[in-house]
Amino acid sequence: MSQHRSLRAAATLGGKRNVMKRFERVEVLKRRGQWKAGDRITGLRKTKADA
Repeated sequence: MSQHRSLRAAATLGGKRNVMKRFERVEVLKRRGQWKAGDRITGLRKTKADA
């Protein structure tokens, strides 16, 4: 079964993600000084990627 054209085009774009993974969020919080070793890894605060 072939794939629809609209789905194939979207898969090849590889655009920017709007969701950060947990390790990326921890790195951002470390740079901002809002996370230190020993803090819980679950329930992290919301973070926006640095522009």
